[in-house]
Amino acid sequence: MKPESPAPGPAIPPADLIVFGEDWGAHPSSTGHLIRHLAEDRRVVWVNSIGMRAPRLDRSDLARVFTKLRGAAGRTRAPQTPRATPPGPIVQPLVLPMARSALGRAINRALLARSVGAAAKRAGLHKPVLWLSLPSAVDAIDAIEHSAVVYYCGDDFSALAGVDHAAAAAMERELVARADLILAASPLLASSFPTGKTRLLEHGVDLDLFTRPVPPAPDLPKGKVAGFYGALAPWIDTGLLRDVAGLLPDWRFLFIGPVKTDVSAISGLDNVTLLGARPHNELASYSQHWTAGMIPFHDNAQIRASNPLKLREYLAAGRPVVATPFPAMQPYRAGIRVATTARDFADALVAAAEDGDAGTVERQYLVAGESWTARAAEASKLIENLPA
Repeated sequence: MKPESPAPGPAIPPADLIVFGEDWGAHPSSTGHLIRHLAEDRRVVWVNSIGMRAPRLDRSDLARVFTKLRGAAGRTRAPQTPRATPPGPIVQPLVLPMARSALGRAINRALLARSVGAAAKRAGLHKPVLWLSLPSAVDAIDAIEHSAVVYYCGDDFSALAGVDHAAAAAMERELVARADLILAASPLLASSFPTGKTRLLEHGVDLDLFTRPVPPAPDLPKGKVAGFYGALAPWIDTGLLRDVAGLLPDWRFLFIGPVKTDVSAISGLDNVTLLGARPHNELASYSQHWTAGMIPFHDNAQIRASNPLKLREYLAAGRPVVATPFPAMQPYRAGIRVATTARDFADALVAAAEDGDAGTVERQYLVAGESWTARAAEASKLIENLPA
């Protein structure tokens, strides 16, 4: 007679997380998408952005500082749209931005221990894993009790526009040395980190949001529309866009998102519309109905390391896509027309208009297995395999 197998012990709950990311709800980010799913079965405390450069004395930065001060005093609330509901308590840390001196870093550790540590205690977190999406949060490692450190790298911070590159690179080197697990969003990023503790975790897509048919947005222009959403930032080739718009005067060129660079090359053109930002959960009402989506990037180090969220979202929406070349698009090359000159870009848009709905299913199939749910499951498995 075989001896009975011992009864299984109680299941070990998933590790709690303290997440150092962007400002929650400010814009859709890969960290936000992943943590929204990871928070379904674990406790999470979200810590708003610890800046990657010292603030300037301009209106934008002063407004941001004021917002953070109000948040630190507990007088802000995160957006409560269906897809921006916070994954848990949100902490607005009051710290010295990009502190590099021993004294400044000691002050930051004390401030983080007080604000974030207290929030973790109130939330009942037990031996949390620190998830750092920004190198500037590296001082949290010595400030907060934790079981492991995860560095989630979604950008090349040594080349990212608007960042103190030297300070960010130094902090990233320290973070890489101290992290137990590094999750990199692109193969190029992954190749720059130690292979033994680095795993590729590419971006995902909200398939339900972008594949489920929705009516067109009321302010979507009529006729042939070439659309773009995202920040109008220095990595957008506005010179190329100016020339393409000039070659296609009967098209409307629609841009959705905040303006963060000089757009004078396109802003005065008769066939260009700058709508400003729209909520993430409304973007499908544009991208499912425009003639083609555009990804007009400059070729630089930041873009070569990037894995833009809009790439998979455009494909999931089903409409044709025209893009300048960058490495992350290669696995989806069958669903994208690639152009390097204004003439090529204009011709690709015209060809997209002739396609109509042809190719919609094929484009959506390219990203069918790449949901944020699946990506979060990959991340969860890696986190649970970390030593406690």
